[in-house]
Amino acid sequence: MSQSNLHEKLRHPRFGTTRHGNARPAPTLADEPVLSDANGTPESPLGLHVAIIMDGNGRWACLRGLPRVAGHREGAQAVRRIVAAAPDLGIGTLTLFAFSGDNWQRPGAEVAALMRIFGDYLSHEADACAARGIQVNVIGRRDRLDTCLLAAVESAESATAGGERMHLRIAIDYSARDAIVAAARLASRNRVPADELTRETFSSLVADANHVRRPAPDVDLLVRSGGERRLSDCLLWEIAYAEIIFSERMWPDFTGADLEAAIAEFRRRERRYGRIPEVAEPDERNAVGSRQ
Repeated sequence: MSQSNLHEKLRHPRFGTTRHGNARPAPTLADEPVLSDANGTPESPLGLHVAIIMDGNGRWACLRGLPRVAGHREGAQAVRRIVAAAPDLGIGTLTLFAFSGDNWQRPGAEVAALMRIFGDYLSHEADACAARGIQVNVIGRRDRLDTCLLAAVESAESATAGGERMHLRIAIDYSARDAIVAAARLASRNRVPADELTRETFSSLVADANHVRRPAPDVDLLVRSGGERRLSDCLLWEIAYAEIIFSERMWPDFTGADLEAAIAEFRRRERRYGRIPEVAEPDERNAVGSRQ
């Protein structure tokens, strides 16, 4: 992508900026209600961006005396539940971390089973997602995916390209650090001038590195199931100001009610973005006290 093409892309009406300068799509859901967080900051009419690290499948199976792959299959059912529940909970973008770049180190049989599960999910759910207005993208590397899975990815993305109700992003062979490095390489290859390499520009380069058709807004809420408390190389660029919730629930047991509870907790939190809470001046506090 040439420098002029990059600049043209950033001028496309699909792009806007968040309050932090990161690229975000222009609102298309004009009739959606605009909610506010705990400190009164309006949320995007596009809805929340929620990311989930879907952890605990293997441990769920082992606790039941089942092979680990049984937990992964059950985890795919949890994905169906969460995708069905998400739009009605005010979620405009849902990113599901399914397989990291480091997960290739797992036993070959487990990796092969996971790839089949991913392909089956994409093949079976593409039509349902299209009917519900859900656009599907797979983010991450594609050069290490087998031809069957790659065909399923491309077919699902094509079938759901017109979806505007929710953007579902599934991270397969994904590494946030690798995506950032790839974006830096794109900037160098395109000879982007240093003074023009803004957060907005870099966010678009990260999106390009992840094969994303529609760049997503920053993550509002990151949820990790399974009881672990780490980020595991998940969306490090996009979660700069995300609220984080660690759930003890294993992913195969995760339900729409769990997601709803996480969002309720998110809405109770005060998001400061580097600011401090507004404090009334002494004269204002005295005036309020005299009226009580």
